[in-house]
Amino acid sequence: MSEIRNLEPKAVWEIFQQLCDIPRPSKKEQKAVEFAKKFGEDLGLETIVDEIQNVIIKKPATPGMEDRKTVVLQGHLDMVPQKNSHIDHDFEKDPIQAYVDGEWVTAKDTTLGADNGIGVAASLAVLKATDIVHGPLEVLLTIDEETGMTGAENLKPGILNADILINTDSEDEGELYIGCAGGVDTNAKFYYKEEEVAADSAAFRIDIKGLKGGHSGLDIPLGRGNSNKLLNRILYTINKSLDIRLADIQSGSLRNAIPREGFVIVTVPNAQVGEFKNFIDELVPQIKSELSVTEPDLDIAYTEADMPVKVIDEKTHNNLIKGIYGVPNGVIRMSDAMEGLIETSTNLAIVKKQEGFIELASLQRSSVESAKEDLANMIRSVLELAGADVVHEGDYPGWNPNINSEILKIMQDAYNNKWGKVPEIKGIHAGLECGIIMENYPNLDTISFGPTIRFPHSPDEKVNIKTVGMFYDFLIETLKNIPKK
Repeated sequence: MSEIRNLEPKAVWEIFQQLCDIPRPSKKEQKAVEFAKKFGEDLGLETIVDEIQNVIIKKPATPGMEDRKTVVLQGHLDMVPQKNSHIDHDFEKDPIQAYVDGEWVTAKDTTLGADNGIGVAASLAVLKATDIVHGPLEVLLTIDEETGMTGAENLKPGILNADILINTDSEDEGELYIGCAGGVDTNAKFYYKEEEVAADSAAFRIDIKGLKGGHSGLDIPLGRGNSNKLLNRILYTINKSLDIRLADIQSGSLRNAIPREGFVIVTVPNAQVGEFKNFIDELVPQIKSELSVTEPDLDIAYTEADMPVKVIDEKTHNNLIKGIYGVPNGVIRMSDAMEGLIETSTNLAIVKKQEGFIELASLQRSSVESAKEDLANMIRSVLELAGADVVHEGDYPGWNPNINSEILKIMQDAYNNKWGKVPEIKGIHAGLECGIIMENYPNLDTISFGPTIRFPHSPDEKVNIKTVGMFYDFLIETLKNIPKK
């Protein structure tokens, strides 16, 4: 790990390594809160931990810059806890095993936490620096961004004094983001009764592994496989002809990640075992062929399993399979306003059998509020027709672009002066906290940027080393050019 601390800029990488050593999965980021609080207090800076556990640190302007507008640098302390199934890693106890891999920093079989650890590290490095010119500064580090935006939603008016919000949670160097998608969870429960296993039956487990997964917004246009939809496709195909019964299903783990792995356990009449195997043997090559480019490591296998004690009742079994089959998944519509931007998408993230019910969780995103609502209602309608109880939860707004933003012009000029080209202006198909924060601070001039991060929310997550330096240099250059109040 010392190799990461020796990367440039050392000020950023040293703090990032400290964050890697601190367990901070969403909703369990208290140690990261304590770290940030101590960091600010050790510098002698005004440090606030609000009621929800957001950390706010304030640093006075450097001499001669007192008349500049106040800037708040904003990021989130939590990280997505995803790992490959063969790895024994406890995200609440174990440090992230980060390492240098060529031009990238990545982690050993887990998410890295560069989302948003690099942005947090850069903001704290600015607070610690004594050689950076800046006006009045505030750093806002929120909690629970990845699972509910809880920190941003509960940020009270009056804590911040800033005029400009610079969010550090974007993932492409050389791009400035001025808008993002809003989101809403559509969650369902299929309540079931238990029934006895039919006599003269065999039990089989079907596993899906090797999918890439990824961020359910940023990576949704890549056409990656969804373990929930693929498992259900197999069940649907077999269920049309054979008398299978579902005993267990466990697939997906996080609402904002494309599900990578899953399994089902079914019972099959002994007389139909041969047909059951033939169906899978014919269907699996078809699926693998369809996804051969995007998912070259896809593995679908079936094995004999221990006979379950009970199975799900026949009506719920059929309703669940048909309901999941009917739920849309993936990109729904591209933006008319910005070329190449996804407007609306949905991800069926979780299907899990619990005691008495099967849980479904999905996340709809859109930069158009009415389209987000329409898609969520479409999915609700499908699942209610299938007999599920459905609720919408965690609704958060998007962030409407302001092409006339003053900080946008400043950052365009600063980037051009430093690297001789103008950064691209974009919207992002992901849930940044900007729109939520602006509900209580509507006068903030807001922008988002960051280094190049690939495959966030998956164990393939990595951050490009060179772009971290460019990101930090760009931040420093921006702070020098903040205008007067």
